Parts: sequence; C-alpha cells; structure tokens
Amino acid sequence: MLRAMSRTYRDPVDLIWLGTAARLGWRVVRSHEVYAAWDGRDTLTIGDERDFDPDDCLAQMIFHEICHALVEGPDALAQVDWGLCNYDDGDVLREYACHRVQAALADPYGLRAVLAPTTVYRPYFEALGADPLAGDDGAVAPARAGYARGTEGPWAAVIAEALAATAAVGRAAAAYAPAQSLWSQVGSR
Repeated sequence: MLRAMSRTYRDPVDLIWLGTAARLGWRVVRSHEVYAAWDGRDTLTIGDERDFDPDDCLAQMIFHEICHALVEGPDALAQVDWGLCNYDDGDVLREYACHRVQAALADPYGLRAVLAPTTVYRPYFEALGADPLAGDDGAVAPARAGYARGTEGPWAAVIAEALAATAAVGRAAAAYAPAQSLWSQVGSR
C-alpha cells in the first residue's frame, strides 16, 4: 500500500546552514560536477553527498565557503569562486586565512573539530594553536580582516545565530554519539 508523503527528512544542521545561506541571499544547489563553486552572483554549488569524505557534511561546506567570502571581502561576491584559483597553489595563503577564520568563528561554540575544513589543507587547520588569528605567516592579516567581517560586519548576527544553533544540536547529539562520530568532538579543538 502506498501512502502520500507531505514531508521530507533533512539533517537539522544542514537545515541551519541552508537557512543561513538563504539569509545571506545565497542559493545552494548540489551537483556531482563540482566540489564547491561560487558563481559570482548568488549561487553556491556544493558536491553531492557521494562526493564527500566521511567527515564532510553540507553544513561544514557552506560554513567554509562563508569563511572564504569573509576573507576575500565584499568585492569578491561578484567574482567566480571569490576570485580564487583552486587549480594551483597560488592562493594557498588565502585558503589558510579561510581556515583561520573558520577556527576562530567556531571556537567560542566548541565547534572547531566538528566544522573543520576538509581537503589536503586539513593538516594546516589541525596545527592551528589556541588563537587561530595569531602567528607570523602570510595568512594571519587576511584572516584577521575576514574575522572582523564575520563578527562585526553585516553578516555577524546571521553567522553567530547559525553557530549557536549548530552548537545546541551538537551538544544534544554529543550525549549519544559514539567516539568515531564528529559529534563526540563538540567542545574540543
């Protein structure tokens, strides 16, 4: 017997970040053809679930792209992929700056380990100290500028609300999460 279905299930944290993207004026679409791409207007394309590593999720990917936008600044919203080239290492310091912003924004909510970036640059993220905006590499200055945009700019409240909501879900899930789950990492770096 078939039944009519009027509702669908979505991961609650993905819903938080999809809603955050919408509040920023972004549309999020999924495609197997890219890992992550910004069209320079209003559409963020994220790879399909089958393209993700086991420690990736849609929420984490959206958060990472928001951090790229913060680092690159308002003018980058009108550029494809924030004006970055991901075909060589020419923009690696900008990637590192994004990681620093991601850690600095996530830390007060205990989400650094849960919303950590993926890819081959992950070791840089994992090596960041207690203050991800401190250091002497070329990523620090753009990270500080991006962090200021994320905490004082027009997106600050939207980002803070999304992180707080994610932390609330994370704390609830952590109580039930096995050790191999990312949710068991809420509160850790």
